[in-house]
Amino acid sequence: MRRPAQTILLLLGGLGLLRISLLGDLYLRYVKEGLRPLLIASGVLLLLLGAMDAVAYRRGRQEGHEPSGSPEHLGHDGHDHSTLPRAAWLLFFPVLSLLFYAPPALGAYTASREAPEAVTEQRHFDPLPATSPVPMTLTEFTGRVQQDRRGSVEGRSVRLTGFVTPDERDGWYLTRIVLSCCAADARTVKVRIHGAPALPADTWVAVTGTWHPGGTLGTGSAPAALDARTVDRIDRPVNAYKDDLPLATTR
Repeated sequence: MRRPAQTILLLLGGLGLLRISLLGDLYLRYVKEGLRPLLIASGVLLLLLGAMDAVAYRRGRQEGHEPSGSPEHLGHDGHDHSTLPRAAWLLFFPVLSLLFYAPPALGAYTASREAPEAVTEQRHFDPLPATSPVPMTLTEFTGRVQQDRRGSVEGRSVRLTGFVTPDERDGWYLTRIVLSCCAADARTVKVRIHGAPALPADTWVAVTGTWHPGGTLGTGSAPAALDARTVDRIDRPVNAYKDDLPLATTR
């Protein structure tokens, strides 16, 4: 790779990072929300390095420095060692993808191929509010079902939100994909839904219902499952990679 190409690579990389981090929320398909400032800083740094490299290259040519490939750049074997290997040209593919290609969002296809993540052990659970239905995250619901020995969810109407993941067996899954840092460490949280037909995969829904009995409530034998009473379509949240309770607007 020649010096001008290296400069272009730096500039394109900087522009790509700034495009996904400044123009909308596309960066959320790569990293978690809190890393946005680092992406912006990295993009600015790459642009500065590219600009400095371009200035240095132009100044070198004006001062009459030997271009790459001259005898001063040849090794003992007669080959030019001043340039990077040809494989370095492959770096242009991920850089150009930042500028011209948006990867599909993680969804039902990914979730159907992963086992649900085990919830973190928790010993204390606050009493549930008197509200009915009780809004919960999928993680909280699973934790209360499998760890709360007081059985606080038994008979209570709860409301959960997520996207549809079809299943070949009985029912379907309400799913959330959560990023700890970036897309590479994504984990899946699932709650099986009974009593309602599955909508198309990746449809975002809010489900109201009660715990589907099975096993011993408050232990790992209890299934994270819900008998659905209502299933309402909702808009996909801006940040779909968090297990939270976004404002659910039915449609």
